[in-house]
Amino acid sequence: MSKIVVFGASGMIGQRVVREALSRGHEVTAAVRNPDKVTEQHPNLTVQAADVTDPAAVEKLVAGADAVISTTSPRTPGIEPKDQVAANINSLVSVLRSLGESAPYLVVVGGAGSLLIGSGERLVDQPYFPDIYKPEALAHAEGLEKLRGVSDVAWTYVSPAGVIQPGERTGTFRLGDDYLVTDAEGNSNISAEDYAIVLIDEVEKREHVGRRFTAAY
Repeated sequence: MSKIVVFGASGMIGQRVVREALSRGHEVTAAVRNPDKVTEQHPNLTVQAADVTDPAAVEKLVAGADAVISTTSPRTPGIEPKDQVAANINSLVSVLRSLGESAPYLVVVGGAGSLLIGSGERLVDQPYFPDIYKPEALAHAEGLEKLRGVSDVAWTYVSPAGVIQPGERTGTFRLGDDYLVTDAEGNSNISAEDYAIVLIDEVEKREHVGRRFTAAY
């Protein structure tokens, strides 16, 4: 059993990550701004009010944990997505760095926009990428570059498929590295339930430390 802290635990991905971790017997702390939004109930679940951009609050929660999963999205009203992502990562990295060798493993839920396609160009830079999603995609891409400059904290960055949404937990998917994973028709999809499996698998196995990877059907 591992102790896992999940930031953004009330979101679409966060809820499923919490549920997946609990189903495997892990002890989970759901860190959210509004605890009332967490409806999951389990003997191994603790719900705490916390802001991931507050280093003092983060340290209280993650000290002694085995892993920290950041599932937060940069959609806070009045804050630019790139500023939100930078604040989240800076806070987490600074706290984990201060904990030294006892720091938990950092798993960051990123975006798909920074994934590469066959030409070697980023998905977000393609003319067909929806403009409405570009600010968030570019913010996540900057977050990845920040992490790539970190060598004294154990981290991984997990990009989802091009499309992620609630669905079935199949347990069947393919992993990739920096390139978008697509099926025979060129589609890139994964359910939030299967993506949660990917994240908890990484917590348990630590197979992608210091690099980004992705998953899709």
